[in-house]
Amino acid sequence: MIQGIFYARFFPQEGPQIVAQSPPGCITTSSDTTLPPRPPLIDFDILREYIIPRQAFCNRYLTINSPDNKYAILGHPVVIPHAKYMRNEFIFNFGLILDVDVDQVPYERVVRRLATTFSEMEKQNEYLSQTEGRADESNGRRPIEGLLEIVKEDLNNYGECMIPVDEANTLNMKLFPHHPNPPVVKGWHVPVSKTKFSDIMDPTWDLTLQKVISHIDGVSDVRRIAHAASVSLDLAKTALRHLLYYDTILLLDMFFFGACYASRPGIHDFVSNVDDMVEECAGYVSHAGRRPSNFHLIRLMTSFVPGKTVLEWLWAHHEAGFEVLRYIDVRRFVQFGLIKGCLYRVHKHVVSKQYLAGLATGQSRPVEGGDPIQQYTDGCHHFDQIITEQDLTDEEITNKLKTLPVPKGDLALFYR
Repeated sequence: MIQGIFYARFFPQEGPQIVAQSPPGCITTSSDTTLPPRPPLIDFDILREYIIPRQAFCNRYLTINSPDNKYAILGHPVVIPHAKYMRNEFIFNFGLILDVDVDQVPYERVVRRLATTFSEMEKQNEYLSQTEGRADESNGRRPIEGLLEIVKEDLNNYGECMIPVDEANTLNMKLFPHHPNPPVVKGWHVPVSKTKFSDIMDPTWDLTLQKVISHIDGVSDVRRIAHAASVSLDLAKTALRHLLYYDTILLLDMFFFGACYASRPGIHDFVSNVDDMVEECAGYVSHAGRRPSNFHLIRLMTSFVPGKTVLEWLWAHHEAGFEVLRYIDVRRFVQFGLIKGCLYRVHKHVVSKQYLAGLATGQSRPVEGGDPIQQYTDGCHHFDQIITEQDLTDEEITNKLKTLPVPKGDLALFYR
């Protein structure tokens, strides 16, 4: 929310002054005696030299925090040099006042647009230097204070505004949400939708994106999705990154019964049943009309440990007298733990001392005619990557590693 908006300029005699502000009194005491007095949000006397700064800081975007670190002032001071002005220059600034913890990125464009628009209007018809906040009915000009009030209210209520300033100029601004750059999508990732695409997708969407979305089922990895959708792998990755950018999907690792998982600190929320997480889990993973007790679900979730595969985890509970497969869908159970931050995937890697020695001496392939799988034996590539890129199963990878022409004991498997 915009707490305040203002127009300040430098006067040759008085120095920096607030010409217009909304709401009245948000920076300096309002001259309107009909309004009840209100304390200003910031102390203008302290910050005036930053609101109208030296020329070295003009014509660029600036942010300032109030001394109490409660508010942030966003501005773009502008200096227009010309002989028609006293001191041969006209300096002004349109700024916003926000709470200090508000994301400022969406508002930067608003501040820049205000500076650009009014700078051009001043160059065209001296809009700012002639009106100084007062209406000029003969030219159909709005008072600047009224403009600022409309801008603040429209952006706070609707996130956009379109305001005629005079016969030739209109203020068009919109707040766009800021999203961080999405992570890189790999071929072994499994996209899981967070929204119902059938409700929001329409025929105008990109054709590749439509094809990719139709194959997102929470099970298929990116490589399989690209094949099923008849699109290249790179295009599929680009489409999924687009969905990640708008936070409509999340990425998980492929599920195998031979994979290992371990607990994360989020497991404490599951044990404590924060926000009825255990009941949510039961509704997500139960099948055949059989709901396991909360005790069994917590026991199952907390029994994942590094080095123990899902198959071994199942067998351990079977020997303990609990038939896991009769009550829950194991894949969905593991998926729920990953999504909620209770579990993480422990990947299997392979490292060859001989291959590492070859890399250290500048040789990319220390063994002539080596198997393509040799490039993955530097300890930086997990088995999921090898599976998707070489189209091999876990067992086939293990068998190929045994046939590599390396000394006995050279290869080592580790989990991390």
